[in-house]
Amino acid sequence: MPRHEVVSPIPGVFYRRPDPGSPPFAEDGAAVSDDTPIGLVEVMKSFHQIAAGATGTVVEFLVGDEDEVDAGQPVAVVETA
Repeated sequence: MPRHEVVSPIPGVFYRRPDPGSPPFAEDGAAVSDDTPIGLVEVMKSFHQIAAGATGTVVEFLVGDEDEVDAGQPVAVVETA
């Protein structure tokens, strides 16, 4: 099956959940659509939501919660139909 890499649009810190007390936006195996949020990137107290960018199933996250990421770095993989 085809795969889509979800990439960070900017450098910063990647978060899998909207705040520390909330569940993750998506887990491995979750069904997502193009606009489903899968995480946030924070830079200088500004948070930017990352959408899945494809319809399918989250196969895996390539970075951990609170890991630093670069612009264009893949953060997750979505298997598409």
